[in-house]
Amino acid sequence: MKRLLSAILALTALPASAFASMKVGDAAPAFHTQASLAGKPYAFDLDAALRNGPVVLYFFPAAFTSGCTLEAHAFAEASDAFRAQGATLIGVTAGNIDRVQEFSVSECRNKFAVAADPGAKITRAYKAALGPTSMSNRTSYVITPDHRIAYVYSALSPDNHVKNTLDAVKAWRQAHK
Repeated sequence: MKRLLSAILALTALPASAFASMKVGDAAPAFHTQASLAGKPYAFDLDAALRNGPVVLYFFPAAFTSGCTLEAHAFAEASDAFRAQGATLIGVTAGNIDRVQEFSVSECRNKFAVAADPGAKITRAYKAALGPTSMSNRTSYVITPDHRIAYVYSALSPDNHVKNTLDAVKAWRQAHK
């Protein structure tokens, strides 16, 4: 865990431009994965979720680290607001995958799904790797039902991910009434 935290801290010194991410308008790669909601495993499928409305897909470095815990709490608190906009919320991590099921209960507060990304396949498809590592960067996407990226926000600080993605979902919803 100390090595993981040291690596994250070292990467925080890099400028945001050092991390590549997908761009607004890009086609969102389809994926399905094993996720956990309220500690119960289930199969998450992006295509199925998009049939219900936009999806907020956020990548986080590792379960139970300080920033990831703060971000999960904030997404949990805002989960009803996302749901009111017809959005599905899912967090994905390529780091600390053995604790995701527990994280879904304690830190996500049983409000939204999180998924482990063994081998960082989803993370790489979404260009959300944390530098040269196979860990996930803190990157949030809003994906529209037509499989397009409507919003991207990448910052190691968890502070603005919830507000920014909720604002993007509301803007998309307003434009698609």
